[in-house]
Amino acid sequence: MVTVQLRPSLGDAAAATSASGTSSSTDSLFDPHGFTLPDASSPELILVRPSPAELARTWRHTYPKWGAALPSEQDYLDREAYLTMAPLGRDGGLTRWILTIRGLPADQRPILSSCESLRKRALVALPAANGTKQDEEVTLVEGITHAIGSVFTEPAYRGRGYASRMMREVGERLKTWQAERAPLLSNTPRRTLFSVLYSDIGKHFYARHGWAAFPSTHVAFKPASITTGPASFAHEDPLSPLRCGSRSSNRHVNNNNSKTNTNDPSRVSPPPSPPSPSPAAARTARRSSATATPIGYHELAELCAADERLLRSELIRRVRSKKAGSGIAAAAAVAAAAAILPDLDAMLWHLMREDFMTKRIFGRTPTVRGAVAGVPGRRVWAVWMRGYYGCVQEEDGKAAGGENVLHILRVVVDDDDDDDGGRGNDDDADENEGGRGVPTGDKDDDLAEGFRSILRLAQREAAAWRTHEVQVWNPPARVARLLARCGIPHEVVEREESSIPSLMWYGEGETREVEWVANEKYAWF
Repeated sequence: MVTVQLRPSLGDAAAATSASGTSSSTDSLFDPHGFTLPDASSPELILVRPSPAELARTWRHTYPKWGAALPSEQDYLDREAYLTMAPLGRDGGLTRWILTIRGLPADQRPILSSCESLRKRALVALPAANGTKQDEEVTLVEGITHAIGSVFTEPAYRGRGYASRMMREVGERLKTWQAERAPLLSNTPRRTLFSVLYSDIGKHFYARHGWAAFPSTHVAFKPASITTGPASFAHEDPLSPLRCGSRSSNRHVNNNNSKTNTNDPSRVSPPPSPPSPSPAAARTARRSSATATPIGYHELAELCAADERLLRSELIRRVRSKKAGSGIAAAAAVAAAAAILPDLDAMLWHLMREDFMTKRIFGRTPTVRGAVAGVPGRRVWAVWMRGYYGCVQEEDGKAAGGENVLHILRVVVDDDDDDDGGRGNDDDADENEGGRGVPTGDKDDDLAEGFRSILRLAQREAAAWRTHEVQVWNPPARVARLLARCGIPHEVVEREESSIPSLMWYGEGETREVEWVANEKYAWF
């Protein structure tokens, strides 16, 4: 196992320029259209939702940064519009924001900075005041969170502090934004619990504006074709992925002249349908608790519901264990255990985005969305999606710069025998002890074998779909132990610059007192 430092990614590159204070080549106090540019602290600046024309203008500016994997700018525009109809995004769940000058007509005002927010269900466990019984020591509060993404400043407006001004405004606005959409419960008011973002410009810029950086680690595995040679069986096999062509009509150079989008849709050959296992093979797979069974759309509803039940118990256990360890007098130091709920819509947001990308790139969509091993009450499963951020190459499955990744969105251990209430992710537990005094090495043999089978399938999927890596984000202690026992070569990556999970707490207490549970890729936006 090797620990490495991950290089910075291209995300939030525009905000990085603003954060560093580096001016763009346009140093005039006037924008290209002749408007006088106010100071970033000016009351003339206002945070508003863009008009349709302004939104399209923002997408065209962000395409060179975030649309490199798609064949054309129009594909990128289509994807951004499509996401407003996907789960989470529909019914106003996806909000676009721009910072502009007050009083100017829509479609004629400058877009000084822009971002998006995505509403999600969230849950926090709080130490209950004066609780006397065990089940009264913790209060569960359900509400919403907003995830922020796509922070961007056009080149002409960089270096003037506009991104900082926008983030201060957004952080305050999201405290109450769409709070009426939170669940109405008898014992708690509707509320926004917190907001999150994933910084691609390090840990300091957003922290200065209220979003504290949380653990940023992932475990990386190579695809099967690199680690084990060609797979003898693959559930998916796009034979001829989108190549990096050379036709000038499909080439697009971004503002920094640092990336060329040369994807050529005319050179895509549609892959065959995946083979179907025989009935006998299917029965054998079901009988073996160590054999991974693929997950498709139809299995997700039951698994997400089970995951949510387990996570609720986990949040209660986290707060209760801290109170027991620190004493009631010190319990106030534990503000909350917080989580974004891994419900069906949260997973479908990622999978339908993946569908759009793979359809435009390969001409078809995947059928394998994860895998499960074991039986209810004693099983492990993972849900994944293929993320494409750079041009897909045919030669060795690597994208330029290695941006394309099979992300394991969520890993769940369902273990009724575990004393932790099923989830089994106690970071404070002795790694040599399992539930009920059984040594972990003996107790988890079947789970480790099942997880190994799941990871092997993920590696085959990564190779077949031309991603350069499989990643598991921030694995909790129980999952980390299973990973260590799988015997599959991997790297542990401590991220310092890219995809830094960051949270702004809207409840009582300090953000540093909040424990972010299930800080995994499914929560990313």
